[in-house]
Amino acid sequence: MKLITEEEAKAPNLQVPTTRAITRGPGISLQTPLEVSAKSFAFKLAFEPRGGAKIDASSIKFEYLKQPIVDLTARFKPGLNGNTLELAQASVPVGTHPIRVWVRDSEGREAQTTIQLTAK
Repeated sequence: MKLITEEEAKAPNLQVPTTRAITRGPGISLQTPLEVSAKSFAFKLAFEPRGGAKIDASSIKFEYLKQPIVDLTARFKPGLNGNTLELAQASVPVGTHPIRVWVRDSEGREAQTTIQLTAK
């Protein structure tokens, strides 16, 4: 499954300030190496609810941080299964791809992280 098109990859990167905050929201853990083969790789992500809350699957959102922002959610959703997201065969163009992941839990607490996926 092609997660990012060549045309999308050519757009300028969105400059996003990096912020760090302590949150009780869900954890987002990338299980895939940050460096992947552009042709085909397995993409795996785990969502870690805290304090007995559950992951709100409808809140999960993926954004490609380009100008303009590209909503990738529909391309990732087929791999969602409970608290994990797994795509057996994903592909992206060669280069570095900033992808922001958003999630909310059943208590309404949000978390986000930005993944810098590099394809060679």
